Amino acid sequence: MPALMRGKMVVADRYLFTALARDAARGLELDWLLHIYAPFYWPDIVFYFSVSPETSGKRIAATRIPKYYESGQDVTNIADPFESYHQFISRVIQEYEALAVIFNFITVDAEAPIYDQHVIIRRLFQESRERPWPQWNEEAITDWAQTVPLARGVAVGS
Repeated sequence: MPALMRGKMVVADRYLFTALARDAARGLELDWLLHIYAPFYWPDIVFYFSVSPETSGKRIAATRIPKYYESGQDVTNIADPFESYHQFISRVIQEYEALAVIFNFITVDAEAPIYDQHVIIRRLFQESRERPWPQWNEEAITDWAQTVPLARGVAVGS
């Protein structure tokens, strides 16, 4: 956080939206989570590297056994960590997809070759004089705010 306070650019892997997606996949209401996480630093840009549950499972299995919490065994009650991971990550991915719409993530196909992913991101920064990412999806946030008593009157936008 010190770098942010000095106005520096900070790149983070799995920050706020990972927590939101995992908590929502555990059954917590997204509107409640957004209220709870509101005081956190919110990123200006989010690159969502999208993969299928199968690909995610293969990548995990190639390196290690998923941890208890990571595999969602606390909510699936499935003893096998790989089977639990597949079921849980499917839920997590659904939540990420919803967040991607609400917050206008830049979605990158993480099943494409790494070089192609790199080129996509690099072009966003090289070919634009303005911010290469969209603003918040104000319509989606406003719609959400109208349905959540705790969020009524929330100002959205920059």
